[in-house]
Amino acid sequence: MESAAKGARENGGITIGILPGSSRNEANPYIDIIIPTGLAEARNLVIINTADVVIALPGKYGTLSEMAFCLKVGKPLLSLGAWDISKDIEKFEFPEEAVARAFDLAGK
Repeated sequence: MESAAKGARENGGITIGILPGSSRNEANPYIDIIIPTGLAEARNLVIINTADVVIALPGKYGTLSEMAFCLKVGKPLLSLGAWDISKDIEKFEFPEEAVARAFDLAGK
């Protein structure tokens, strides 16, 4: 997530870190708004509910749970090589394409 935050910030974005722990010190140096939750993996649902669109990257079970929450609550879900679990996920090969589609879906 640090690389994503770095890229977003370097391109003029504001970054938000919804942290699993209770300490603000757990945030990477590229996070502008730090939200420590103390919820551990349960914070994944908070992340999904705050997003307009989600782009999933290859990951482990945390990524899988976030993807499942997206599908459950009806959030647009885009994939860059993440878990292939549903035909309802738009798949992309290049990050630029996924980001452009995310902005389109979010109406930006």
